[in-house]
Amino acid sequence: MDLPIITYPDPILRKKNKKIKDPTDPKIKKLIFDMLDTLEANNGLGLAAPQVGENLRLCVIKMERKTFILINPKIVSKSLRKEVMEEGCLSFPGEFIPIKRSKKVKVHAETKEGDKIEIEAEGMLARALQHEIDHLDGTLFIDRK
Repeated sequence: MDLPIITYPDPILRKKNKKIKDPTDPKIKKLIFDMLDTLEANNGLGLAAPQVGENLRLCVIKMERKTFILINPKIVSKSLRKEVMEEGCLSFPGEFIPIKRSKKVKVHAETKEGDKIEIEAEGMLARALQHEIDHLDGTLFIDRK
């Protein structure tokens, strides 16, 4: 089901989000499915739970024909080398601004099965991970200008 996307300045976008205790909970599985539908319907690259009104540490990213479902993700390291690229956000329709981010990141997260995973990423995936995890911390891309 395609969910409505929360847009700025809604205060939910600024909240810290709650850790998911049971990634295998059927409600979480349904939310993931609905978030992926919403992402596709809006031609997005990534979507965080607070963007659909859920105060949870969950985000989804679809790129390079791969789907990443990240529960309780945390950036554990970032490269010192940074680059500036234009970014958009589904919560800021039509707005694109240049943002400086680390070129590489390492992320720890859980899968929807509850398994622990590590993702090392660079380029666009590293940028998407940083953008979506920022959402989970109540940080918006306009804060990074």
